[in-house]
This record gives sequence, C-alpha cells and structure tokens, in this order.
Amino acid sequence: MEIDPDAVELRRAGVRVPVEPQVFEVLAYLIENRDRVVAKEELMDRIWGGRFVSESAVTSRIKQGRQAIGDNGQAQRLIRTVHGKGYRFVGTLRSDPAPRHEPVSYAESDGLQIAYQITGGGDRDLVLVAGFVSHLELDWADPRHASFLDRLGTFGRLIRFDKRGTGLSDRPNDVPDLETRMHDLIAVMDAAGSQRAVLFGYSEGGPMAALLAAMYPERVEALVLYGSYAKRERSDDYPWAPSREERRQYVERLAVEWSWEADMRVMAPSADDAMARWWGQRARAAATPSTVRALIAMNTLVDVRDALGSVRVPTLVMHRRGDQDSKVDEGRYLASRIPGARFVELPGADHFVAIDSGQILDQIESFLADLPSFSPPPVALGAVLAVHGPVPALNASRLARSTSGVTVAVYDGPAKAIRDAMAVVRPDVRFGLHIAEIPRAGDVVDGPGVAVAVSLADRAAPGQLLVSPTVRDLVAASGISLEAAGEGAFSPPLRRA
Repeated sequence: MEIDPDAVELRRAGVRVPVEPQVFEVLAYLIENRDRVVAKEELMDRIWGGRFVSESAVTSRIKQGRQAIGDNGQAQRLIRTVHGKGYRFVGTLRSDPAPRHEPVSYAESDGLQIAYQITGGGDRDLVLVAGFVSHLELDWADPRHASFLDRLGTFGRLIRFDKRGTGLSDRPNDVPDLETRMHDLIAVMDAAGSQRAVLFGYSEGGPMAALLAAMYPERVEALVLYGSYAKRERSDDYPWAPSREERRQYVERLAVEWSWEADMRVMAPSADDAMARWWGQRARAAATPSTVRALIAMNTLVDVRDALGSVRVPTLVMHRRGDQDSKVDEGRYLASRIPGARFVELPGADHFVAIDSGQILDQIESFLADLPSFSPPPVALGAVLAVHGPVPALNASRLARSTSGVTVAVYDGPAKAIRDAMAVVRPDVRFGLHIAEIPRAGDVVDGPGVAVAVSLADRAAPGQLLVSPTVRDLVAASGISLEAAGEGAFSPPLRRA
C-alpha cells in the first residue's frame, strides 16, 4: 500500500481509492508524526490553517482515511484513537515489510549464544516470549506479523529472542528445559540493558514467562499471557489438555511433515496461502524435524500450576473463545490461579497472534496504560534446599537459615538445586527440596514452604535428597530422574561420595 500525493489518492492492493484532499493531508501528517500522539486541535490548525472547522469534520476525515486504507473504528490497526489526547499512526503502509536494519545481537548463557533483537522505543521495555518457534529475521517477512511487531514497538522498547535450539540461537546437544530457557531470557535482558520489563508470553512462551515472573518479580513490571496454558498433558484436575497418546500422535505428525499444513487448521484456520507459505519457510528455518520432536516431547512435560499462585505482578490473560490448540478454559485457569489477574475472552478461533492482532494489542495497550507504579513484592518464588549436617560448598543464590536454625540454600530453579546437591552429596548430609515463597532478602527465611523443605531433610536418609511433588512437576522436562521415596516424596539416584 502506498500514498500517491500527486493524484491525492491511495493505492490499496492495486486499486485506486480516491479521497478528499484534506483526508490525504491528515493521513500524511499523522504518518509524518507517527512517533507521537497528534491532538485534534493540532490537526485542525495544521490542515485547515486556523480557519474555523468543526471537530466533527476532523473526525469525518479520520474515518474516511481509515476506510481508504483498510482500517475501521473497531479494529484500529493503522490509526489509533488515544482517548482524550488525539490520534496516532501505528501501522505500516507497505504491503511488503520494510527491510529491518536493526542488528541481531547475541547474549551468552551457559556457553551458548542466544540471539536477540531490539526494535521500537520508549521508556518501557517489553520482552516478547514467543510460541513454539521463532526466527528473528523471518519474523518480519509476513506483513501481518510485521505489523504486530511494529505496533508492539510503539508500546516501548521491544526485545525479542530466539529460544536456544531454534531460530538464530545456538543448538545445544541436549533438550533445554523450562528452567534453562528462563535463565536464557534473563541473560538476554542483561545483555540488552533491561533491568525490568513487561513480559508478553504467548502459547508455549506463557509458562516460561509466568515462572520467571514468580521467581524474578524485581525484573518483571507486568505479565501478559495469550493463548497459553499451565500444563500440556491431561490430568484429572486439568482435563482440557491432550492425553499422552494424543500428544504422541501430534509429535509424530508434525515432526514427519514439519510444514504449515501439518498444523494449519489448528493454529490459524483463517490463514491465507501467503501466510501459509511464510509459516512453512519460517518453521523450517527455525528448527529441524528432530529438534521439533525433542522440543514437543519436552513441552509435553511442562507443568507450572504450582508456581502460578506466586506471580505477584499485574497480569493480563487473554484467550480466544474457539482456540483449538489450547482451550479457553486453560486461559480461565491461568487467570484464576494468578492473584489479581485480569481475564479477557476474545472472539475467534485463531491461536496465532498475527491474525487479527489488533484485537490482542488493543487489550495490551489499555492494560499498560493502567499499570500502577512499579513496586516489586517483598517475596519471590525460590527453590529452597534444607541442609542437615555439615554444609558443603553450594552454588546457591544465597545461604540463609530457617526459624528453627536449619541451614537453607536458596536457588532460582529446582533443577539447578538438584544438580548442585547431587554433585556434593555425602553420607553425613541430608537434603530436602521444595518450592516456596520466601523473602527476597535477609538471613532468615520462614513460611510453610520452608517448613516442607526442612521436613523433607528430616526424613531423608544419610546421603539422600528428598524432593516434593511440586519440585517433581517443575523439573519433569529437565531430564532429571526421580523415583518415588514414600509419603509423597521423590528422590534422584544420588551419587554417593
């Protein structure tokens, strides 16, 4: 799409659309000043030169301009009305995305390079935690997805990254678990100079974003979830997810075909042929079939239900009513388990964010406009390792003690705590591990979760680590083997010194 100033008309999809001269001038002025909101009074002065003109005349020209470029008053994808302030042009007038010159940079995490890119700008940082796969460069190759990213960039400085194993990031030898990927995200934020950001996780990106918000509340201004879930395999208390056999069949079908058509009717039933071609190209560039198989197998084990109650930042949860990839009940579940979360049920059946993206982005814009001043909660979710016996050298975030005097090592993830304990276990030490909300600072930690960790350490045999069912659920995709150890506890096969 382009503006032809000589003919005072718009050309849209090869069709000439005549407009009144003032309509063109209004559009051109909004585009020229797209980095800010233009007040209605300013338009009246600039376009009509101070002559008397009614506000309704300005509104009429805006409406005509929207109609001419394919916008409308409900889905304001190109011209946004900022109530009480004026108008802002937030879209692109090209049917093909403009070349992106923003560099792809790399953050180091555990010896791997994680690719990230920064676009947009503003006082606020937004980190997009994408779904199953992404590709920082090819993400811009579909005009609808590019428009989605462009508008996100009007809300603040947009930080995107390719998860390890996909896109432009390094391929590890093993399958990355949720906790490892969470640490990758922190590494990207550090490399991008982002101390605090709004996390927007959609689809597969939702559980990771929620876990990070619970464990690093000082780094998260707010949380936005769309089309996401708490776990990926059906259970009696989570009946909406696919069964294990359904997930196995899905893995086989997708890994064998690995094309848009393998998943098109579920992810985006409204997609056209152009988007289908783009999706296939992007998917094949982002990951190989063997990687797809391994990642889906890992995602099947994801379960963050027990972490949701510890998310203490403002949260918006959105879900489309007819979504077939994750059911709307899963969105309701997330919102009901996150304290104070706002739930918005959207019409439609498309899981993918780039279809009718204005529907999603309108909600985010309104949510961000109402955010309170940032104040991190005094508590955060942590992996609490209680130690009975001589305290070995541990690589914990900090050492503290319980109110009963037991030494407690605090970690920012249970898998990290288990691996640390396994490396130093000896016959005169007993460990107990649980996930608990604890004060983010201080030498003494208390609360029911800490008491559970201490109780597990009390019950452990010499040289043994006992973990809670909550820990088992969170490390299910980490490759750590856990065996039932009686009375609701589990234990890894620890190596004895």
